[in-house]
Amino acid sequence: MNFHILTLFPDMIMQGLSQSIIGRAAEKGLLSIEAVNIRDYTLDKHKKVDDYPYGGGAGMLMQAQPVYDAWKSVADRVDERCMTQGIADEATRLRTVYLTPQGQTFTQNLAKELAQEEELVLLCGHYEGIDERVLEEIVTDYVSIGDYVLTGGELPAMVMVDAIARMVPGVLNNDVSGVTESFEGDLLEYPQYSRPEEWMGKRVPEVLLSGNQKKINAWRLEEAEKRTEERRPDLYEKYQQLQTCKEILRKQKLLHIDMIELITRGQARLVYMENANICLQDKASGTYFHTATNLENGCKLLEIIAGDAREQKREGTEEKVQLLTLHQDFMLEPTKEILGLREVMACYQATYTRREKLSITGLYSLAGAHKEGQVEICRLLPEHVDKVCQYYDMLGDVDETRRYAKERIQKGWMFGAFLDQELVGFIGMHTEGSIGMLTVLPEYRGRGIGKALETYIINLSLEQGFTPFGQVEEQNEVSKSLQESLGLCFAKQKIYFLEQK
Repeated sequence: MNFHILTLFPDMIMQGLSQSIIGRAAEKGLLSIEAVNIRDYTLDKHKKVDDYPYGGGAGMLMQAQPVYDAWKSVADRVDERCMTQGIADEATRLRTVYLTPQGQTFTQNLAKELAQEEELVLLCGHYEGIDERVLEEIVTDYVSIGDYVLTGGELPAMVMVDAIARMVPGVLNNDVSGVTESFEGDLLEYPQYSRPEEWMGKRVPEVLLSGNQKKINAWRLEEAEKRTEERRPDLYEKYQQLQTCKEILRKQKLLHIDMIELITRGQARLVYMENANICLQDKASGTYFHTATNLENGCKLLEIIAGDAREQKREGTEEKVQLLTLHQDFMLEPTKEILGLREVMACYQATYTRREKLSITGLYSLAGAHKEGQVEICRLLPEHVDKVCQYYDMLGDVDETRRYAKERIQKGWMFGAFLDQELVGFIGMHTEGSIGMLTVLPEYRGRGIGKALETYIINLSLEQGFTPFGQVEEQNEVSKSLQESLGLCFAKQKIYFLEQK
């Protein structure tokens, strides 16, 4: 991920972000941070970048021209890099965040959203602000780190870089730590303890010394709930609502495993709930999930979804529902009519309901532990994108396939099977948590490589406390047979994926 920070004080930015975890990540090439000095782009021989505001008032205002030219220098380089990589998307604006007390409040959810960007520009204001005309021209987001005023946007920019960079795969030593901390799933983090076992008469809770991970996890959840209820009752109320949803959805667990896991992983935003009529949105992908008891309630949910999408629209865009997952077939035609979506796929959900890992004997070896004649499984790297796109097709859209595969690889959620260092198959985890993209190159099929890949990702999911699940198209008998051989259970009803026409 590349951060471009437009500022009058580049040394302040680089000194603040060159230390600790963020600095080490930049040294490893996991992310890049550049501070673009706005003064370098002024046409004034004295390097002046400010002037008095029209209409009078206290203080000085940053002028439009140097700010725009500094931004344009970044935009041109990004465009050139995209063209070199064969990626050109004229419709996409460079995500540019202006740090201002007037913006939306920066949250963990926004950090996760911005972490999806490959290029991110942060514009630091100063003095009394920036000429409105250049803001209208380049800014896509207005963000504040809190209801107070600072002397400039440099400190907020550093706060944002720190929070966003933690989401980049490899930045944190433990890949799980970025998703098991404060605010995930609307819960504050549980209490943590280190050595010694006793300090100033206070002992570490016995359960943490027991070695029983199941009991430890239960204790941590209980403590996180208790802490959130005491310190952030607003968050706790949201958490409780989602837990109520989860209990309702569990009554048809195999059908609703996608929505249940969305809540478990802390990615669910509750749009609406009335009895068993529930709509969630995946905070990572924006996909809506819809389940209803009858046609009348289902149509009511569709109208709510349409209104919710309009409320979330970005300034200057006409926002529509882009992706929707239905759990009842009687909602297909109303959805097409009300939301203007088209059906792209009908699938059965398959869920691994057991908690014990699958045996890997004879299937594969882990990275660095190569065994003769056995595939080695490890995370894919950006250099593998072309090979993935050669064999994996995402609904016939070449550009979308490449974008999505690249994003999944960057997030650390695509894995490859290698024979003699040659990629022979791959699998991934979709944004909302389902297992998918399983592909074995034609000349290597029939060797159990698909089973090896799926076994690997099922076991990895279990390690991270997830319930492994995926979807199988109704006509895909080969995949259905594989899921059954691994012990996955199928829902009796189909689910339906729809997208904007």
